[in-house]
Amino acid sequence: MNLRRRQFLHAALTGAAGAVLAEGNTSLVAALTQEIVGVPPVPNGTWFHPRVCMIGKTAFMTLQHIKGSDYFGPVHWMTSDDLGRSWSEPVPVPALGWEKVENGHEGVCDVTPEYHAKTNSILALGHNVYYRTTKFEKDQPPRWPVYAVWKNGEWGPRRKLEWDDPRGSYIYSNNCGQRVVAPNGDVMMSFTFGVKDKPRAVCGVRCSFDGEELRVVETGNALLNSTGRGLLEPSVTFFQDKYYLTIRAEDERGYVSTSVDGVNYETQTAWAWDDGEPLSMSTTQQHWLTHSDGLFLVYTRKDSSNLNVMRWRAPLWMAQVDTTTLRLIRSTERTALPLIGDGINAPDKVAFYGNFGVMNASAEESWITDGSWAPKDNNRGDLHLARVKWAKPNRLVIGG
Repeated sequence: MNLRRRQFLHAALTGAAGAVLAEGNTSLVAALTQEIVGVPPVPNGTWFHPRVCMIGKTAFMTLQHIKGSDYFGPVHWMTSDDLGRSWSEPVPVPALGWEKVENGHEGVCDVTPEYHAKTNSILALGHNVYYRTTKFEKDQPPRWPVYAVWKNGEWGPRRKLEWDDPRGSYIYSNNCGQRVVAPNGDVMMSFTFGVKDKPRAVCGVRCSFDGEELRVVETGNALLNSTGRGLLEPSVTFFQDKYYLTIRAEDERGYVSTSVDGVNYETQTAWAWDDGEPLSMSTTQQHWLTHSDGLFLVYTRKDSSNLNVMRWRAPLWMAQVDTTTLRLIRSTERTALPLIGDGINAPDKVAFYGNFGVMNASAEESWITDGSWAPKDNNRGDLHLARVKWAKPNRLVIGG
C-alpha cells in the first residue's frame, strides 16, 4: 500500500534475557523488548484497543480513540510490511464507525482482527455500544457482536452476529476475545452473555464463516459466577490438542478452563501460582500467548508497586502456564510492559494497561500490543508494542 509511513519511537525500556522456567528447563523466551509506535496525536484523547493479525507478511492492526471511560471513537486500521518497524497512517474502517440511531449514536468497540486462511480474509469482530452524550452511560440498550470483513483489498458491510438464545437477551459478546480458526474454517470462540441486571455467564461457541457471514452453529454449557457482573471478556486458544479459556471476573480473581471440543468447557478454576497461592486480579482481561512448545498468560495483578493504581492495571505481566495443574509458574513471570511512574504516591500519573492484544508475528517472535491511558492526566497515553523473541521457532506459525 502506498501510504505514508510512521517510524517506531524506540523506548529505552527493557531487553531482558530468558529466565529459567523450571529446574533443568531453559526458558522459551530469549528476549523481551518494548517499543512505542508513532501514531498521529488524538486531541483530548489517545489511541486504544490496538490488536494485530498477520496476513502473509503484512501486520494488520485495528485501533480506535478513547476520550473517556468506555467512550470510543470510530475503529481505524493500519498496516506494516516490515514486521512493525514502520506503519501506515491509521484510517477509519468504513463499516465500524458511528451510526446515527434514535437518541444518539451506535458505535463499535473492543475489536479483534483475525486472519481466516480458508477464505483469505480478515474478520474484525467487536461489539456495539451506544452514546447519547459525550460519555459512556451504563444504562445501555441490548448489545451484541458486530463485525466487518476485509477481503480483496476492501471492507465489507457492518453485520450483526445473530444469536437467538433468550439467555443473551440483554447482552452477548466476544468483546476483546481471542478466537481460534479450526482447520475446517470454523471459528471457535466464546460468549459472555446475560439478561438485564443479572450476572453474566460464559460459554464456548462454534461458528461457521464463509468469508462474508459469521453464523453461530453451536454453543456449550454455561460457566457461572455470581459476583458483580459475573464472568466477562473470555479468550480462547488451542494448545496441544486442547482448548483453553481465560476469563475476567469481578471477585478479585481471573479464571481458567479447558475443553476438548472448544464448545463444552470444564468448571472454571481461579488462576493461581504453582504453589497454590491465588493471583489477586481486579476485573481486567487476560489473554493467551501461545507457542508450539509452551503456553503463556498475559495479565495484570496486584503487586507492591501498584497498590494505588486503578485496578492494578500496570504493569502488564506474562508467565508460563503449567498445563497439567492449570497454574502459573511463578519463576517464569516477567514484565511485558512496565509501570511507568509511581504507583504508590502518584497513581494518577501512571498510564494503565489492560485492553491489549497478543499474536504470533513470525516463528521467531510474538507481539503484545496495548494502548496505555492516563485519564486523570489529560487523557495522555501511548501505543505500545512488546516483542517476545523466542529461543526456538514457534512451529504454530507456518512459513514464519
